[in-house]
Amino acid sequence: MSMNAKEREQARLWWYENRWKYNKGLGIAGFVAYLLYIILGPIIINPVEEFDETGVLMVVHLIAYGVAMCIANVFYTLGYLVDAVLNPTNSVSFRESLFKLGYWFSVSLPVLFIAFIMLSFLFRNH
Repeated sequence: MSMNAKEREQARLWWYENRWKYNKGLGIAGFVAYLLYIILGPIIINPVEEFDETGVLMVVHLIAYGVAMCIANVFYTLGYLVDAVLNPTNSVSFRESLFKLGYWFSVSLPVLFIAFIMLSFLFRNH
C-alpha cells in the first residue's frame, strides 16, 4: 500500500512548510560554529600555526557555508522522498520523527566540524 495522490500532496506541503524551520536551524548552527571558531581559534590554533580571520576569509567562510546549506537542502528534499516511500500510511508521527532525525543530524554537523578541527590542533603537539 502506498500513498495516494492527495496524501503525497499533503506530505509534500508538510515538508515545504517545514523547510524554513530547517534552514533557520542550519543558520543558527552555522553562526554558533563560526563563533566557536573565532573564539577558540586564537586559543587553540594560534599556538600551533598562525590564526588570522580577515574580512576576505570571513566572506569565503560565509560562501562555503552557503554552499553547504544548499547541499543540506538537497538532502532535506530527499526527506520527502523517503517519507513518500517508507510512510505508506501517511503517518504524521513518522514524518515528524524523520524530520527531527534529519534536523538534528544537520544542525550538529557544523559544530562537530569545528570541534573536530579544534581537537586536531589540540592533539597535534601531543
